[in-house]
Parts: sequence; C-alpha cells; structure tokens
Amino acid sequence: MPRLVVGITGATGAVYGVQLLRRAREIGVETHLVATPAGLINVHHELGLDRRALEALADQAHALGDIACLASGSFDTAAMVVAPCSMKTLAAIANGLSDNLLTRAADVTLKERRRLVLMVRETPFNLAHLRNMTAATEMGAIVFPPLPAFYHRPASIAEMVDESVERVLALLQLAGAAPREWRGL
Repeated sequence: MPRLVVGITGATGAVYGVQLLRRAREIGVETHLVATPAGLINVHHELGLDRRALEALADQAHALGDIACLASGSFDTAAMVVAPCSMKTLAAIANGLSDNLLTRAADVTLKERRRLVLMVRETPFNLAHLRNMTAATEMGAIVFPPLPAFYHRPASIAEMVDESVERVLALLQLAGAAPREWRGL
C-alpha cells in the first residue's frame, strides 16, 4: 500500500487537505497527517472539525513537534502534499528551514527525489511568494495552486474541490485517481 504524507497549514482551503485524506483512504493509500496549529484552527473554522475528527481521517497523525518516521528518508513514502500550503510554509520549504515535522518531511521528500506537491493559497502573489515558488520548483517541488476548471461546468464548490484533489492524486500517479479529462470542443 503506498504511503502519502499530507500536511495541512494555516492558509485558507482546509477542505483540500481534508478531501485529500478522504479520497486517499477510498483508493487504498496509507496517509500520514501533520497539521500546524494554524492549520488546525482553519480546519475548525472552515469545516467545523476538531483535531480528533481531523486525525481520524488519517491512518496516522503526527504532532508538529514530534521526531517521527516522516523525518527520515528510510521511511518510504510515495509522495507528500501540503494542502493548503501557506506562504510561511512555502518559504520554509524553499529555504530548507526544517524547523518542524511538516517542513522536515517536505525536506526529506525533496532529498529523496519524491514528489512534493504544494497547494499554495494566497492571492495576489508578491515577489517573495514568486521567488519562493521558483526556488521550490527548482528543488523538485510541484507548485499546484488549486485553481478550478470551469469547462466541466461544476455545479458546486465541492465539485471544484474534488476535481483539484483528483488532479493531485493523478499527478502522484496513484491508482484510483479519477480526474475528468477535457475532451475538446
């Protein structure tokens, strides 16, 4: 069973991380969750879930201050997704600041040449954001702002979220991902 690390930070869009955990479970992917304190606040504020409810969506939850398996390259994972990814977390990853388990897991993902997807949530971008996205990309990360596609004519926010999550799962080459293809006009 493939393992996926999911980080949830304090940027708006906690629904992306939560839906990613749900879909990963449905397709048989083992998940390891790391959430920042601001991420937990946003999960509660935006979705009404407390820490216990969020952690129940993952196969294993790790505290931000833990020294856990995720901090080692010997712990084999398929990939890591930070959903949503705050600009603070992006900056830490882009500059190699591994000061907590989430940023250390991202650093390990990059050093082991595994896929790291950063679902950045901020608008508009300033020059520091753009430079950090460039640096992270140059190191091998994939910057994936969850921008909705409208050619499928989504009827709800949930459909837009689901489509972004499916595209991420497909990008990670996980069996069971089901993004909708655009078939042209």
